[in-house]
Amino acid sequence: MIVGRPFMRSLNLEQIKAFLAVVRLGGVHKATQVLNLTQPAVTARIKKLEETLGIDLFERAPSGLRLTRHGEMMLPYAEQFERLHDQVESNVVPREGIDSTLRLGASETIVQCWLPDLVSELHKAYPRLQVEINVDISVNLRAALLDREIDLAILLGPISEYSVDNIELPSFDLAWYVAGGVTPSTGCDADLLREKPVITYARNTRPYRELKGLLLEQVGPDVPVFPSSSLSACFRLVEAGLGVAALPKALGYASEAAGKIREFDPGWRPSSLRFTASYLGEPRRHLVETASKLARVVAERWRHDRNF
Repeated sequence: MIVGRPFMRSLNLEQIKAFLAVVRLGGVHKATQVLNLTQPAVTARIKKLEETLGIDLFERAPSGLRLTRHGEMMLPYAEQFERLHDQVESNVVPREGIDSTLRLGASETIVQCWLPDLVSELHKAYPRLQVEINVDISVNLRAALLDREIDLAILLGPISEYSVDNIELPSFDLAWYVAGGVTPSTGCDADLLREKPVITYARNTRPYRELKGLLLEQVGPDVPVFPSSSLSACFRLVEAGLGVAALPKALGYASEAAGKIREFDPGWRPSSLRFTASYLGEPRRHLVETASKLARVVAERWRHDRNF
């Protein structure tokens, strides 16, 4: 027990953040990853906060760190401190004075379409903002968001979790593509699905699962499916004549105009890709909310400018 130290009447925001991160993530190790600090640095911030308050905030238990009675009492005040800081930053500090980091996770479809426009708009609004970008499949982005490893996820959504807020974004229609000049031996485009392997999204994704079911229903059980975690690779493989694929029309126009691929219609196609800008509702950060709403504006403008 820490005793004999006077209450210093000053709380350090970074120490408060370290305390909340350890509480929310269940330990110092995960907190280091989220705060981008070393374990000694996080431990030192907790220790300094305890010295400032003159109390112990945590005690060791078989399962890890556990809040003491004083730690439980401190938690709601720390959360209020965090909310107050965010409100001051939102309502008082000029945007050009906000020096912060936004950890942004995005699906490759978004990266290849309008994500550069979003980053540009964010830098215009917040000149000192640092944007860290993580490109991954939606299932991994969802896990990263829930583990607080990223602040904002632009992914195939929505995320059905009580703790997550979702902003719906414009969807992407899919189209079937084959290499330019390739025709089926029967003369019927629908038979391309029997003559060529189907190249598609990564195995543990919603588009892959849906396509597998539709191929079984529409074509049969013997269609070879080649999943890929790279959307760019899917297009390159189709251009090389190694298979056919149902891919976003928004990304296929350039290759189609160049004659590298052509669209074909087997009589059906997978449903459109629905994306959301998803973020944790607590702690509420005005910067993350602003970025989420800006994502919708940028996505709608990008779609309108290309007449999709």
